[in-house]
Amino acid sequence: MTTAVRVRGLTKRYGDVQAVKGIDLDIREGEIFAILGPNGAGKSTTVEILEGYRTRDAGEVSVLGVDPAKATRGWRSRIGIVLQTAEDASEVTVRELVHHFAGYYPHAKDPDEVIAKVGLMEKAGKRVRQLSGGQRRRVDVALGVIGDPELLFLDEPTTGFDPEARRQFWELIESLAHDGTTIVLTTHYLDEAEALADRVAVVAGGRVVAEGEPGTLGGRATAKATVSWSEGGEQRSLETGTPTETVLELTGRFDGEVPELTVTRPSLEDIYLRLIETGAR
Repeated sequence: MTTAVRVRGLTKRYGDVQAVKGIDLDIREGEIFAILGPNGAGKSTTVEILEGYRTRDAGEVSVLGVDPAKATRGWRSRIGIVLQTAEDASEVTVRELVHHFAGYYPHAKDPDEVIAKVGLMEKAGKRVRQLSGGQRRRVDVALGVIGDPELLFLDEPTTGFDPEARRQFWELIESLAHDGTTIVLTTHYLDEAEALADRVAVVAGGRVVAEGEPGTLGGRATAKATVSWSEGGEQRSLETGTPTETVLELTGRFDGEVPELTVTRPSLEDIYLRLIETGAR
């Protein structure tokens, strides 16, 4: 597959603090790629360098075949950015705002189609200040994709959303990816990364400490499982690399149904916490 983003040996220092310590990344065209990490890990600095907002000290960076440090207006028209916080043009309507931003791009999408795509057609005539927080975030996405970007950066897109709004927003992101847009997502919600991302990278201590599919990250798929059940009025559990054998043994012991039987492997959150603890050392 074609690579949309390629990073080798990226470093960045702020005074005596080295925020990024030699990061390597490859992000493929058309995938949703999540970058995870605690505050201060170097995640935001890395993304800002990819967006062309911040300079680097060393390393090679290619985004859509261009060095962001030498970006032209033409390159900028090929990317979309949805920041974590954005200033509201509160007194204009949704339609006015999206139509206005369309004028900045050489090959903009049809504004009304974009408004419909983000689920705001019924609110198109409303002033931005009249929208809910989730609806305003959809406006941010509309402005991020109006230029028909090949690559979209989403920074903590669902912070503060209620569960229903988050699920709806996920559907929007998945539809954008289905249309061929490459998406780089930063989020603190591990369930969001697991639901959306094709691959994830965990950044800790200025380095990538793990990279892969959410289901296999950090050896998750092959990690020992915990088998739990109730016996003799007590809750019991066993960590094992052969959970099927354990369940069969329990089935024989109880002559069928095992009381309160569960089999679990480490969650993405379990793996993530272990990775960032190890990586920060």
